[in-house]
Amino acid sequence: MVRKLVLAAAAFAALTAAAPAFSTEVVRIGTTAGPYAEILRYAGDLAAKQGIEVKITEFTDYTVPNAALAQDDLDINNFQHQPYLDNQVAQRGYDIVSIAKSIIVPIGIYSNKVKTLTDIKDGASAAIPNDPSNGARALQLFEKAGLIKLKPGIGIKATIADIAENPKHLKIVELDAAQLPRSLNDLDFSAVNLNYALSAGLDPKSALLLEGADTNWNLVFAVRAKNKDNATLKKFVEIYRSPEVKAFTEKRFNGTILTTW
Repeated sequence: MVRKLVLAAAAFAALTAAAPAFSTEVVRIGTTAGPYAEILRYAGDLAAKQGIEVKITEFTDYTVPNAALAQDDLDINNFQHQPYLDNQVAQRGYDIVSIAKSIIVPIGIYSNKVKTLTDIKDGASAAIPNDPSNGARALQLFEKAGLIKLKPGIGIKATIADIAENPKHLKIVELDAAQLPRSLNDLDFSAVNLNYALSAGLDPKSALLLEGADTNWNLVFAVRAKNKDNATLKKFVEIYRSPEVKAFTEKRFNGTILTTW
């Protein structure tokens, strides 16, 4: 009897050793702090139930997530819109492509000095992001607000030099995007990306003007080109673009962050 028990135990041990361990797929994703990361964490919790472990790295510098992705320190990132990605690829030669849209995080005009656009005085000071694509985005919003006019057809390539009309003689400076909320203590108004606005405690509903759902500046998921058909990454994106994440985003951010699905 003892011999049978020993043999049975040995057989069980052999089978256990031979059985493959459960393997969790891992997705390393880069983003910027604030709502981007919060939504990704929620999607990561859903993904964990389907065998995908999501490791999120938060950055404060817009240029780093693409460098990290290109160097294989990340599998995917979600922090940028297509014009910014196109600019990075053109300037740095990254072999990075977008595989899906994610959310619209409206840039807005904020101020600690005035309550409405009509209160902006002649010679007022303002700031925009210093990266080319977000700078152009901010200038387009200034144009929508009736503060300036850009050269016809300049579109997403607009710079301060492309301001054709500046009737209020605005003094516009370029600052790092993360510093724009702080600039409100010194300048009359600034164009601030929503993630940095929320991180600084600004209320989007207090913005003098916000982008709407008609904007083309939606965020994208970006990967190295060789991984554009990677099944695990596509599965995670599918989980992110789910009704559950949509409902969470709309409720958590009270409609200030818009989904594209």
